[in-house]
Parts: sequence; structure tokens; C-alpha cells
Amino acid sequence: MTAARSLTTVAELAAAGLLPEEKRPAATAVAERYAVAVTPALAALIDADDPLDPIARQFIPDAAELVTLPEERADPIGDLAHSPVEGIVHRYPDRVLLKAVHVCPVYCRFCFRREMVGPEGLGTLSPGALDTAIAYIAERPEIWEVILTGGDPLVLSPRRLQAIMERLAAIDHVKIVRFHSRVPVVDPERIDAALIEALKASGKTTYVALHANHPREFTAEARAAIARIVDAGMVMISQTVLLRGVNDDAEVLAALMRAFVENRVKPYYLHHPDLAPGTAHFRLSLAEGRALVESLRGRVSGLCQPAYILDIPGGHGKVRADSPAVEEADDGCFRLRDFRGKTHVYPPEEGLAS
Repeated sequence: MTAARSLTTVAELAAAGLLPEEKRPAATAVAERYAVAVTPALAALIDADDPLDPIARQFIPDAAELVTLPEERADPIGDLAHSPVEGIVHRYPDRVLLKAVHVCPVYCRFCFRREMVGPEGLGTLSPGALDTAIAYIAERPEIWEVILTGGDPLVLSPRRLQAIMERLAAIDHVKIVRFHSRVPVVDPERIDAALIEALKASGKTTYVALHANHPREFTAEARAAIARIVDAGMVMISQTVLLRGVNDDAEVLAALMRAFVENRVKPYYLHHPDLAPGTAHFRLSLAEGRALVESLRGRVSGLCQPAYILDIPGGHGKVRADSPAVEEADDGCFRLRDFRGKTHVYPPEEGLAS
């Protein structure tokens, strides 16, 4: 029997009953610009009879993606401004991102790297580029943590993952290796013994940051995949994006955070949506987000409280969105103080970056 494959075209989404006929022309226009992929595990989760289904909203292309606002930009968190060599983002002194691949098992409609990922995106690092990226890490003793992201690093084969980990294992000053992934919930069968073994390296502590946005993503198969990772001795933390129409409800958000904790995943970051092109329909205002996060206090255990984070546009790093570093001004904008003490306006005053 042939295994089910991911849906990667509007025609395939329509044939699976996931895209009504009246929405197909707009979806086709969206798919011409941004990558589309829905795994069998996710397709099975979508309620095609619910026009407001929170799983479909995350992954099925929508006409709203064709609307770009002036403040949106192709590189909303300023990765390129901090990329000294291909594949590396070095924004903070003691840690770097290593973007070995720009392909994902699924493509989120709100992705902040949507201009860079997918079959037409930046692709996988060439062997030479990977050599240069590893050399950059090895030459800088201040780098304590390497974060593999992209794209989704767990789409790489166990052989390729193991090769990267062996090279990082040879760099003494790197102590922590973190993987950012959606795979355990969107393609849980991929989390097998070979892949888990590939995530380990002698002398390093491995963390896996799981991206999930709705409690329904925690299927029995996803829970089993998470258990395989944790039982292998790796620490798991969470990442969630606060999304209108998906989890902008105190009860849904509480249920999601409880699901993380019940599965031994420590809630870590709740991201305010970034200013990526065509994603305005997902964004709450900062005031709405702050009120929602405040409503979690006392509603759920302290174990279930994530840090509400905003990436300051332009590459200035993260700020706690519910902290004194974020102040509302009389003009309706916010003043954000970055980790260097500099102040920035949000939403930014400048227009869309090319």
C-alpha cells in the first residue's frame, strides 16, 4: 500500500476536500508566491465542514495573504542584517542560528521567513557553505549555543543531521544544541530511533523546541513522538505564535499550554506575530495580546506560563511584550527598548522593505 504524501498544490488540496471551489482562484495566486504543503497528519486533523477551523487557517492558502501592508517586510526580524556568512545569524553574543535548510514539512501561512523558505526559497546549504558556517562557529569561543532552524532541520536525513552534530561535537566551546521544529506534531512518524540518535552529540546538551499553536495538534501520534524524544534524554521547550482565529482565546491558549506541560514540554515562547508580508489577518494588536497573556495569570499553573515575546523589526532582538521595556505612547504606537538599551517605535514608521 502506498503511503499518503503531502499535499503541495491547490489542485491536491481541492481534491482532498480542503479547499472550496470559490476559494481556489485566490489560493492559486497565493501559491504562485508562497510555498504550500500540508502533511497527511495535518490533513486528517482539518475539519473541512468548519470554515473557521483553526488547523486549516494555519496551513490552507487564503486570499488575505495577497494583501501587504506598508509596515510589513520580507525580512521582518532582520536576519540578513546579522548574517556574517551564509547560513548563520549571529544576533546575540553567545548564540547563533544555523540555518542548514530552508525547506519545511508544512508551510505556515503566517511564517516570518515565508520569503526565504520552500522549493523556490534559499534551499539547503551547499557543502562549502556549511563548511564556512561551521568554521565561523569554531572560530568564536563566545558561542555557547547553536540553534538549528531554517526551514525545519528535522526534514534532514538522520545521516545529515548526525554529520552536523559530529562537527559541532568537535567544537569544545559549544555546549548547547537546540533544534526548532514542527515535525513531532505535523509528521510524527518521522521521529524514529535513527533520527533521535542523530540529535545527540558527545559533550553537548540537546534541546528540541516544538512549535505548536492549537491543542488539537497534540494527537496520539504526536504525543508518542514527543515521548520518544523526551525519553531519549532530550529537553523539550515550546514555541507558539499568537494568532487571530487560531489561539486568540484564553481557554484555547490555556489548553494548549497545559498540553505542552502534560507532554513534558516546558512552555517557553509565545510570539507576537511578525510583520511578514500578507499576514495582517493573523495579527492581534499588542494591547490585545498583552491583555490575553495577562488573563492566563491565575488561570493556569505557573508551569504553563510562556514568555510573551516580540521580535523588534529591523533585527534588534527580542523583548518581553508584557514587560516595562514595552510602553504604549499617546499616538497609539509602542516604544520598545531592546537589550542594548535603544528605543524603537512599533509598528515601525518606515514602510515595506524590499
